[in-house]
Amino acid sequence: MAQGAVVRNAAQADRDEARAPRTRPIDMEHLANQCLGDENLGLEVLRMFDGTIAGYFGRLRLATAFDELAAHLHTIKGAAAGVGARGVADLARALEDDLRAGRPLKPERIDDLGMAVEEVRSFIAGLVAADEAE
Repeated sequence: MAQGAVVRNAAQADRDEARAPRTRPIDMEHLANQCLGDENLGLEVLRMFDGTIAGYFGRLRLATAFDELAAHLHTIKGAAAGVGARGVADLARALEDDLRAGRPLKPERIDDLGMAVEEVRSFIAGLVAADEAE
C-alpha cells in the first residue's frame, strides 16, 4: 500500500459508515477535503496537529489568567475543527463559552477535554504507525 493509503482508507470507512454513529475521533473525510485529497498531506497535517494539541492542552492545564485560558482554548478549538476532531473542538468551544460568560472552568470539564485529546492522539498514533509499517 502506498504511503498515505491509511488516510484514504480511513476516509473511505467514514463514508461507508455515514449512517452509523461516528466512532472515530477524527472525521477523515473532512480531513481529506481540507487536504484536497492529498493523502500524504493529510497524514502530515495529523502529525503536526498531534504536536500542537499536546502542547496547547499542556499549556491550558497550567494557565491561570483569563487571556491565557482564552487563547489556549481558542487555539485548541480551531486546530481541532480544522482537522475534523469535532469532539475536541466542541468541548473546547463549550469551555471557551463558559470562560467568556464569566463562569468558572470546572476541572471535570477540562479533564473531559483531556480525555478527548488523548483519544485523538491515540488515533493519530495508530494511523502513523500503520503508515510507517507499510
